[in-house]
Amino acid sequence: MKFQLFIVLFLSSVFMSSQAKAQEFASNAAIVLVNNLPLYSKVYDNKRDPFKDAQAAITLAQKTDRNVLIEIGGNWCTWCHKMDAFLEKNPKIYQALHDNYVLLKISVSDSNENEAFMKSLPPVQGYPHMYVSTSTGQMLLSKDTAELLDDLEYSAEYWLTFLRKWQVKNNKEHAHDTSAKG
Repeated sequence: MKFQLFIVLFLSSVFMSSQAKAQEFASNAAIVLVNNLPLYSKVYDNKRDPFKDAQAAITLAQKTDRNVLIEIGGNWCTWCHKMDAFLEKNPKIYQALHDNYVLLKISVSDSNENEAFMKSLPPVQGYPHMYVSTSTGQMLLSKDTAELLDDLEYSAEYWLTFLRKWQVKNNKEHAHDTSAKG
């Protein structure tokens, strides 16, 4: 009886230890992912050149077989901060985003509206606003991020559906429909 109890306790501790290590590994992987992201994927910066950043994002997308997710917003944007916080709290969505897309944050603000760059894109409906582009620069989607909300909170379900729908493997399906919404 004592031996069986010992085995149960031993196996339980091994299982719990492996669970803790798996969680620690996942957490460390997320930290490494964040640290390895280019600066243009992490912050809105008025001083960055959006054309150079876009070229770098497209080059990275080509090398890694991903689409580019262009996020228009700024440090002044409350909803941009809410979206960043939502992604940080949802590692599965954050991982899906960065596994399938090169994120390019373009800052627009009173001090720098990045007019020349913004003229090359369909009109923004509100902030943050997103566009999905192929690694060749073909625009696939213009998206109001309010469509990712459910009862004024970002929805994990809506985000995952969006990320799955617009990933590289579906580009041929979307390539002819440049007015696509979703």
